[in-house]
Formats: sequence, structure tokens, C-alpha cells
Amino acid sequence: MANREINRKPNRKVEDYPEIYAILDEGLVAHVGFIDPESKEPVVIPVAYGRDGDRILFHGSTGSRMFMALKAGAQICATVTLIDGIVSARSPFNSSMNYRSVMAFGVGKVLEGEEKIKALYAVSERLIPGLWDAGREQTAKEYAQTMMVELKLDDVTAKKRSGEANDPDDASLPIWAGVIPVEMKFGEPITNQDSKHIEVPDYIINFESNRKTK
Repeated sequence: MANREINRKPNRKVEDYPEIYAILDEGLVAHVGFIDPESKEPVVIPVAYGRDGDRILFHGSTGSRMFMALKAGAQICATVTLIDGIVSARSPFNSSMNYRSVMAFGVGKVLEGEEKIKALYAVSERLIPGLWDAGREQTAKEYAQTMMVELKLDDVTAKKRSGEANDPDDASLPIWAGVIPVEMKFGEPITNQDSKHIEVPDYIINFESNRKTK
């Protein structure tokens, strides 16, 4: 696993791989950038993902332009960003955000057979732990319509910012400075109208704690 050099604000670089993995595990959506082979335009598409060891996994329709591009060997950049706070300084220029982000570069590998099944399981367990075993089994048609792509975390860069506003030259001004925390949290489950007769299962009740332990 290689960690790219960072030219701008290198003090924000994250080099600890467990911390990089923790950022990826907390996120839910990766923005995947690539050059569309047909239009030749740059495209960035949000997609659900899961991390499994030293790789991230994407699954989607075999007919989508992103997954067709990935199958064709497009070079991609997958970015995951977590926002922890809005930093309000004494001027717009010095205001910022507290964040953690990871960018992974490379060419995806389309998985087939047993590798595909294991990867589908890994993504399902990252997104909704317990659903794979409790839910309906995937049909052959659904399986055929789903593409699973692996991106090895061999080429990554990660950064973070934390702490208060950094504007010491303005500290004497009578203007408030500080941080407005931003949190992502999961609310109470909302049952489908056609599932009112079914008790909420433990894997949904314990959803948040289960995600943290995966």
C-alpha cells in the first residue's frame, strides 16, 4: 500500500493505515471519478461501497455507464469524505472545515464466481450487517445483472483537519470564532406500511453498533 505525497498542507496528511481504514469504514458513499470512454468527459458518480481488508468494493448494474467503464479498465479515483465540523473564523478567508478524507487511485477488477459472491457478502455486511443471512437469497437473474468491482488500496492519499479556527492575527477582533460540529447519526427505524405486522429484527435495532464492529 503506497501513500502519495501531499504538496498542499502536508501537515494534514494521514499516514496511519488503521486510521485510513477507519475513515473508509465510517463512510457510506464514495464518489468515483473517471473519463467516460464514449463522451470523453470527466464524470463523478456517487456509489455505495464497502471496505474488505486492503480493498474497497463497488457493486452496481452491469448496464450502468460507470460499471461498463470500470469493466473496460478505466483509471479511476474514488473519494470518501467525512465532515466533522464547520470552522467559523473571524473572516471568510480563514474559515474552514474539519474533515477526514481518503482518495484511492487505480484500475478496478471485475470479480466473478466465488470471488464475486464473497465480495457481495462483504459489501452487504458493511452496509447493513445481518441482512445477508436474514434476507431473501439473491436470484440468478439479480446476480447476473449485478457487477462487482474491486479497487485495491495500493495507491492512496488521505488528509484531515481538526481543531479550532486558526487566525491568530485576528484574535484581538471582537468577532466570534469557533467550530460548529457536524455529526452523522442513524435515527429510529421506520417500518414499511406492508411490514407493520413484523417485529423489527435485532440486526436493525443494533444497526449502528453492528456497523462499528465490522
